[in-house]
Amino acid sequence: MQTKQQIQQLLLSAGIKPSKRLGQHFLIDLNLMRLLIDFVDISKDDIVLEVGCGTGSLTEGLAEKAGYCLAVELDERIANIAKKELAEAKNVAVVNTDILTNKNTINPTITSALKLARKKYSGRMLLVANLPYNVASPVMLNLIMTKIIVDAMYVTVQKEVADRMTAEPGSKHYGTLSIFLAGTGEVKTIKVLKPTVFWPQPKVDSAMISYVRKKEKVSWIKNMELLRDTINLFMQHRRKKVKSCTKFATGNLAEIHHWPEIFERCDIDPHSRPQQLRPEDYVAIANLSLAFIDAKIVSPLSQDN
Repeated sequence: MQTKQQIQQLLLSAGIKPSKRLGQHFLIDLNLMRLLIDFVDISKDDIVLEVGCGTGSLTEGLAEKAGYCLAVELDERIANIAKKELAEAKNVAVVNTDILTNKNTINPTITSALKLARKKYSGRMLLVANLPYNVASPVMLNLIMTKIIVDAMYVTVQKEVADRMTAEPGSKHYGTLSIFLAGTGEVKTIKVLKPTVFWPQPKVDSAMISYVRKKEKVSWIKNMELLRDTINLFMQHRRKKVKSCTKFATGNLAEIHHWPEIFERCDIDPHSRPQQLRPEDYVAIANLSLAFIDAKIVSPLSQDN
């Protein structure tokens, strides 16, 4: 792993300055990097995805523990530094690309590389990263919902994102990210970080957060895409009552015309606000909505009679 002076020298030698546009803040506290790596408890059967690997400082520590490490870096100049620094690590691939094709899609290059690695390594699929602020939320959501599913995430993010990850129903930070994380797994704060542990120093605090996917929670979700659409429908109109949000339904959800019955079955007060609903409430709504859409029944309650 690299000290602040070593990172500065690597960039200076390449004529590079940290990019404000890309939100480049390098984690320079080696003890914190070791804390994160030790917390993950990586094995030689595990596959690690690192997004925003920078000069490869954290990557070095991950490579010592993992079976395979896929390090992604958007900045071509810095990616070239990481490739050079990690040239002797045979279990590391540094890829110079954007992790996202668009907001809802992980880059196919990354997806293909992880699928190929899965054929060789049977352990956990992990995201371990000092995540760039501008992609943190969409990256995590995609790795919960899409074809490449991670078993756990251990990330350093700005405190604002950390608050959204760990938010409880009713709080101002509660939203799509917190609902998905709590609805599919368990989220914990490992440590709050001051700006001084980064270079250049950001203007805000950060935090290390862990997320572990729980099979028992995921097993209750019948359709992940419909759950996403359901959460979006209500949270995009979070100041309205849930019964009023249904007027804005689109796609498959627009086919539902008996929302009061769905709320009744799910034991949800139609006068409550979207931010008051628990993650399990959203799962229940989405599951019943799916049954209603598939069966094309007029009223969900009619089958009970």
